[in-house]
Amino acid sequence: MNSDFGRFFCYNLDMKKIIVKAQAAKRLKNGYPLIVAEDLVEEGVLEGFVAIYDQKQQFIGKGYLSKQNKGMGWLLTNRDEPINQAFYEEKFEKAKTIRDSFFSDQQTNAFRLFNGEGDGIGGLTVDFYANYAVFSWYNPFIYLNKLEILTAFSNIYPEICGIYEKIRFSNQDNIESQFVSGQRASEPLIVTENGVHYATYLDKGLMTGIFLDQKNVRGALADGLAAGKRMLNMFSYTGAFSVASAFGGSIQTTSVDLAKRSLEKTSEQFSVNDIDPATQKIYVMDVFGYFGYAKKKELTYDLIVLDPPSFSRNGKKTFSVAKNYGELVEDAIDILDDFGILICSTNAANVSRKKFHQLVSSALTKKNVHFDIFQEEHLPKDFHVAETFPEGDYLKVLFVKIRK
Repeated sequence: MNSDFGRFFCYNLDMKKIIVKAQAAKRLKNGYPLIVAEDLVEEGVLEGFVAIYDQKQQFIGKGYLSKQNKGMGWLLTNRDEPINQAFYEEKFEKAKTIRDSFFSDQQTNAFRLFNGEGDGIGGLTVDFYANYAVFSWYNPFIYLNKLEILTAFSNIYPEICGIYEKIRFSNQDNIESQFVSGQRASEPLIVTENGVHYATYLDKGLMTGIFLDQKNVRGALADGLAAGKRMLNMFSYTGAFSVASAFGGSIQTTSVDLAKRSLEKTSEQFSVNDIDPATQKIYVMDVFGYFGYAKKKELTYDLIVLDPPSFSRNGKKTFSVAKNYGELVEDAIDILDDFGILICSTNAANVSRKKFHQLVSSALTKKNVHFDIFQEEHLPKDFHVAETFPEGDYLKVLFVKIRK
């Protein structure tokens, strides 16, 4: 691996001064953590720790600059304090205290330990998988401080068995995932959530096999929402929603995803819960193609989950939540039984909660059906969101009862 990624940065010597514009200064003084290019008075992007001042030379706080898919830097503190191991330990300790109840939950042992800017360090998340930690680094500079951060983490979490990492920015070695320290996890590592088992792989690319932010939705399915229903899971990935539904008493589940691996992965998830995959239906095909197939075969469902990626391309056809989610809803209505339930979900950052409501409601109105949004989910509590950064609550899920 590139030696730069292992460097230990001296936070005092590298602390540079930047000036931000008036509107940005007001936001940052109120604790808004994200810094974007338009905030800076001087052009020319630098990378590293920064002391932030307004145009009247008043101190605002300290943070760092480093390009990532979300902005170009983060405010870490409004105090004039060093950003060092003790600083990181304080953040990890506070985050651990917030999640105290999760460690004693006998039904769940996979959750988020540290949620980036929500817990005070933008650009870094840490997930807990049955006593293993998975770090996700979102920009080069936070990764350069890896050794100090990992030391701080290990001091607060001495009980962690092993650490893995996901590198979610471009690097010259093209590394996405790797084991870091401690003992290696079994493959698969079986975790439990709401009493349901899931097979996870901590060192197989950027994804582990389960999206932890959908815990509450899977919980609703496992707790009886899917009981007695024929359930359709579109964009099913490893079939986690399907497994939760089967666990919760669904008559039968149908999982549809274009990725070839989805057949093997979904079958595995059923098997680790002692559910015979042969009793369920798993299709490897284009989701929009399946709508046509289901209509032709006169297949209908009592419950349909729509959780597409924010953007995807299949051949010449592209899908984006902002432009095409309404079409997805309309197609689902055609194969949903009367008094059926739609679970509409997205993590698209460019679609606000209000806009998502409009996309879903407009599509249902166009189909001339009566509907009731009877439940709404945000991120679960372990995905701690800062009050000063509400857009950090990116997950939007609507539970909709349909009457035709």
